[in-house]
Amino acid sequence: MSVSADEFKQALQLWASGITVVTTYSDKFGLQGMTVTAFSSVSVDPPQILVCLNERADTGEGIQTGGYFAVNVLSQDQQDVSNQFAGGCSQQERFANTPWQPGIHGVPVLTDSLMSLECKLVDKTLAGTHWIMIGEVQNSLCRTGQPILYYRGGYKRLAE
Repeated sequence: MSVSADEFKQALQLWASGITVVTTYSDKFGLQGMTVTAFSSVSVDPPQILVCLNERADTGEGIQTGGYFAVNVLSQDQQDVSNQFAGGCSQQERFANTPWQPGIHGVPVLTDSLMSLECKLVDKTLAGTHWIMIGEVQNSLCRTGQPILYYRGGYKRLAE
């Protein structure tokens, strides 16, 4: 017997995680991006990461169509960016209000993020309600600053 959805969500609120915005571009859908906390490294050789996206999210369809995506780790000064990309406004508004530049494969890279990884989609698996998308890192950009964290349903900062 498994735990209920509410019990599962309550337990996972005790896991502090960084906040990312996953972005992509495809000719079919244009610029797309969404806030994601389910992000992890997979392998060093080859360098691979994974992100988990709700199967209903249009950004996942864009990644599958375009074949490339970027994971942008947000800094402590980007709470507004996290909120924008979490929904409530159009894809066009998200990018109009956030500084970005095209990456090596044309996907948007958020220029104020703490770190950005540009990835080629190499595998995907549907697990429950989410796509697990594995990307091989093609380029990395590291900047200075501190990350913003998500814990117990709210934003947190690292102590100095």
